[in-house]
Amino acid sequence: MKLLYIHQYFGFPEQSIGTRSYDLAKSFVRRGIQVVVISSKDEKGERRWEEYEREGIQFYMLNCPYENSMSFGKRIETFVRFMWFATWKALKIKCDCVLATSTPLTIAVPALVRKWIKGTPFVFEVRDVWPEVPVKMGIIKNRILIKLLYWFEKLVYKNAFAIVPLSVGMESNIEKRYPNKKSVVIPNISEINRFANIKNKISIDVSLTGKKMLLYAGTFGTVNGVKYVVDLAYETGKIDTNVYYFLFGEGKEKEEVVEYARGKGILNKIIYIFPPTAKNVLPYLYSLCTVGSSFVIDNPILWDNSANKFFDTLAAGKPVVINHGGWQAEVIKEYDAGYVLPTKITKQDARLFVEYINDENRILKQSHNALELAKKEYSLDKAVQKYMNVFERVDNNCLR
Repeated sequence: MKLLYIHQYFGFPEQSIGTRSYDLAKSFVRRGIQVVVISSKDEKGERRWEEYEREGIQFYMLNCPYENSMSFGKRIETFVRFMWFATWKALKIKCDCVLATSTPLTIAVPALVRKWIKGTPFVFEVRDVWPEVPVKMGIIKNRILIKLLYWFEKLVYKNAFAIVPLSVGMESNIEKRYPNKKSVVIPNISEINRFANIKNKISIDVSLTGKKMLLYAGTFGTVNGVKYVVDLAYETGKIDTNVYYFLFGEGKEKEEVVEYARGKGILNKIIYIFPPTAKNVLPYLYSLCTVGSSFVIDNPILWDNSANKFFDTLAAGKPVVINHGGWQAEVIKEYDAGYVLPTKITKQDARLFVEYINDENRILKQSHNALELAKKEYSLDKAVQKYMNVFERVDNNCLR
């Protein structure tokens, strides 16, 4: 089989973005699938497309700059640019199946056009439920635009050979609005082998001797609500100044978070904020921390998320701390693999968290549980096998 893999933000281990597509694509090649990737580069160049091969994968990278700090309008402009050029490129590449992974929802356009013109089946991977998330958050308010987006979402699901949501919550959300028998949940990946390798290190000029540390490695975006970590640090700092918070990342709200921490008098005292770091350095950072974390603002639509931070923490064999309900909270409680904080921090909540992070026996037990959970439910091999089953059905359908 020749697979055309369309992902606007394909990430490599030496970058700071997620590597799900990279890990899957490499594994598909090992299974005998020829993989061609259409993606983009976050930089300007003289040529529109850069073409190269890496680890058996053929890449077509569109020069299409993007930053998390962009306004919503600028992001839409970037999405449309990629959609337009990726569609033309997709029509020129010979393939047996297309795998298109969101976000954004416009990533489905090249796959749709390819199906309508050349009859090529496509699998649509749902990383975020669009437009449900921006609509429920009040980001998109125009009624006509909302109807148009929901119509397009339904069109995509109807035409897809299979729909791959990254969580059971996403699957439930989709099926409530568009009942179907196409869904195959393939969660995000805990890349256990990568997180067992801590050879790539960085220098951190902060002593952790005798300290407990919560690590946040991700985006400082609107949905992440990282100011929550500052509030948590401020309250726990009144109780125990040996509980530290390390935040690595970039995003639209990073400067606000920095100033918020500075205003509370805890910046570079118990909370430290750093630039984003490469994915292959994360294992070292997780080896230093007591617990990993993933946070979102208080909105139930975001509870269905399948954040890399959650799976990376498990892969590193560390308890994961979150501040919301939903499927992740249920998994954490069922497997005793972390701690679920409330949506707002009180003095009592802070005291309970300090007791928790200082409970070495509990942390040790949860660390073991986290790694076992990663192996059992979220390993790369398990995700790849589920995808191979989908591709086998595509092949069998094409032979009819």
